[in-house]
Amino acid sequence: MAEGLLIEGRTGDWEMVIGLEVHAQVISKAKLFSGASTRFGAAPNSQVSLVDAAMPGMLPVINAYCVEQAVRAGLALKSRINLFSVFDRKNYFYPDLPAGYQISQYSQPIVGEGDIVLDLEGGATRTVGITRLHLEQDAGKSLHDRGPAATHVDLNRSGIALMEIVSEPDLRSAEEAGAYMRKLRSILRYIGACDGNMEEGSLRCDANVSVRRPGEAYGTRCEIKNLNSVRFVMRAIDYEARRQIEVIEDGGTVALETRLFDSEAGVTRAMRSKEEAHDYRYFPDPDLLPLVLDQAWVDEIKAALPELPDDKKARFIGDYGLSAYDAGVLVAEKDVADYYETAAQGRDAKLAANWVTSELFGALNKAGLDIAHAPVSAAALGGLIGLIADGAISGRMAKDVFAEMFETGKEAAAIVEAKGLRQVSDEGAIEAVVDRVIAENPAQAEQCRAGNQKLAGWFVGQVMRATQGKANPKLVNEILRIKLSG
Repeated sequence: MAEGLLIEGRTGDWEMVIGLEVHAQVISKAKLFSGASTRFGAAPNSQVSLVDAAMPGMLPVINAYCVEQAVRAGLALKSRINLFSVFDRKNYFYPDLPAGYQISQYSQPIVGEGDIVLDLEGGATRTVGITRLHLEQDAGKSLHDRGPAATHVDLNRSGIALMEIVSEPDLRSAEEAGAYMRKLRSILRYIGACDGNMEEGSLRCDANVSVRRPGEAYGTRCEIKNLNSVRFVMRAIDYEARRQIEVIEDGGTVALETRLFDSEAGVTRAMRSKEEAHDYRYFPDPDLLPLVLDQAWVDEIKAALPELPDDKKARFIGDYGLSAYDAGVLVAEKDVADYYETAAQGRDAKLAANWVTSELFGALNKAGLDIAHAPVSAAALGGLIGLIADGAISGRMAKDVFAEMFETGKEAAAIVEAKGLRQVSDEGAIEAVVDRVIAENPAQAEQCRAGNQKLAGWFVGQVMRATQGKANPKLVNEILRIKLSG
């Protein structure tokens, strides 16, 4: 175990053991067992079928597209697809669960073991095991803030298809858990199986956390429920691990329990004891036949998968000569990767990467925009990069041009021509300016020839000022070096 992953307590080092259960809402226009809409933001209880409301005599009908999405996700996670799976009833009472049970999968899920490769700081990678992925229907939503004396229930979410993705307890730090969430979200978004919008609740996480001395048996775990941002996942895990260490070092015992994370206070709080948890009494749903898949159909889905983040990253490193870090940043979101490839097509790929990850990302962050709404298109940024590579404008000029492109939506070439910004690359014209500047400053020229290299930069500045910043800086430096050589 790397030293950086250990937590130093009063009585020695401790190691976190973390497993995540992620609930990913399936992208589908209809729910898992009904035809009701899944559109987010509708008026409460306006998207509820008789099946979702558990009216007597209503029977669930499986949504084949949701099954396809689960298979697609399983394949993208390099997991085993089970051609035979069963839907079970998970029995418990809660106001937003009108049937008194949730249709889920238990002993025979649709997807079995797999793995996911994390990209960590410094270019390191780590493989985390996937235990299973199963399909289940979501519950409704209890609203506690609509009145002082009552809890309201919105069943719009009831019946929406979820993929519960369970990891092995292979994570060893809050940072690794954050990397896992980001990578999983990236993969699901690449294949179009989940939009990954944690703010809207379409990607939620339960974190199981325990601590132990390095190399010892697993400690008692606590489950932190319903974490809805990567930042909250990391903060909750870090707090919970340190809380457990403090309990043990003070002579206490960690209780097996479910906890909630208070994001304002930055602490976890006890919710209920696991010893008192319900017996869910799982049994096969009598209204649903076992799900039997055809291997040829699974193979068709696999063949149609898009290029996934890890494969794209390897290609960007190999084809474009990018660093592992830059490639990782660019492929994290499919929209960004597609934007970059368009901007870099036929141009300096490394220069394009720098412009996307620095100038473009900076401007988008400042404006509060995502890349899908960038005022500068990928082709337009490519045009700007082409002007830099051709020597038409300097890198410094390009930043000013880009700022105007971002503000107005105009093309780079049009801005350069309208403002007369085209860089002077005529050696004869630049040499004439250099000669004039040297002639006007003979004392400084002699000092430079005598070895005062600081004055070389001063001369560059004088020439650039004389040409209103339009002279090609590379040529200016080359000509001055020759003219001022001892």
